[in-house]
Amino acid sequence: MTSSSFSALGLAEPLLRSLADAGYSTPTPIQAKAIPHLLDDHDLVGIAQTGTGKTAAFALPILQHLAEDLERTPSKCVRALILAPTRELALQIFDSVQKLSAHMKLRNAVIFGGVGQNPQVQALARGVDVLVATPGRLLDLMGQGAVRLDRVTHLVLDEADRMLDMGFIHDVKRIVGKLPEQRQSLLFSATMPKEVAKLARDMLWEPMRVEVTPEIVTVEAIEQHVFHVQAPQKRALLEQLLKDPKLSRVVVFTRTKHGANRLAGQLAKAGVSADAIHGNKSQNARQKALASFKAGDCRVLVATDLFARGIDVAEVTHVVNFELPNEPESYVHRIGRTGRAGRTGIAYAFCDPSERSQLAAIERLTRVRLAVAGSPIRAPQEGEHPLPPVRDQRPQSRRRAA
Repeated sequence: MTSSSFSALGLAEPLLRSLADAGYSTPTPIQAKAIPHLLDDHDLVGIAQTGTGKTAAFALPILQHLAEDLERTPSKCVRALILAPTRELALQIFDSVQKLSAHMKLRNAVIFGGVGQNPQVQALARGVDVLVATPGRLLDLMGQGAVRLDRVTHLVLDEADRMLDMGFIHDVKRIVGKLPEQRQSLLFSATMPKEVAKLARDMLWEPMRVEVTPEIVTVEAIEQHVFHVQAPQKRALLEQLLKDPKLSRVVVFTRTKHGANRLAGQLAKAGVSADAIHGNKSQNARQKALASFKAGDCRVLVATDLFARGIDVAEVTHVVNFELPNEPESYVHRIGRTGRAGRTGIAYAFCDPSERSQLAAIERLTRVRLAVAGSPIRAPQEGEHPLPPVRDQRPQSRRRAA
């Protein structure tokens, strides 16, 4: 049974005021399930994607715990540490923490690479209640003696599977090794590969497990179509589709950074407001592109898979897979940029003959046959080869012995 109001979850009045200010009145499923466990000081494993409300699910209880302890945070020390895989996600989490703690006297900060470190060092020097960080910059500042983790009471590892994909797991283990053993630890992940499950066992103590909106289910709210098209004709097809004003806010995914730059430039020459976002762009350029897209000034954002889970814009009308990903799970993350916050969404896949194996893998994973060029999504017909079931690879919850 889940609660239908934030007040029933036992949250403090300052947090309820912040939620009201932000226009939130009803908890999402993960918030209703996770917040009571976290207020009771349990460690927790959360299986959830971006867009499910998980940031507030972990931030609200942590902020309440910190507000209950009036001890001043010493210089360079941190009380709650939230690790995120990308700068964009770190900024989104920080913005949420700032809004939720608006009626509390807490110091919050965010640190990430790609920008000058001096403002970050100055913020840390004053002592920080909640620090949102990417692993690389945090380790760098730890090495310089600019931040201490011996006072951390709360740890959150967000999008742990993405940390693994990006090669950050060893950095995370180094950071966790510097934390006090007595702490509350939370791990959130959209999937639970073996390496992440092992990290959870090593990092958490007898955790509760909360799971909402499994990845495969999310594709059901998105109308999906495939266009079988030769690679040289893909750009012309995209420009033709963009003549429809219904494609008002579109994310287009390419495999490479160079391809994203080239396609964004070609669209701009064709009169379409477009920009590219990928790891080779400076932090300022990435933030500017994302802000322009969110504001509606940029109609098309061309992105690489690095941002398949880092673009949290509720009004994305369409996602276009200009090139199909090599990993079918990436397709699920990509199309998850649309159909958010209860809205419906539309996803197009451009499939060259050389990409048919990727298309087959996507259909096996999602158990959906993509509609060909605008026809309704359909189930396998009699006589067609049926789609095999997806095997659940998530481990059962395991508790560590005392």
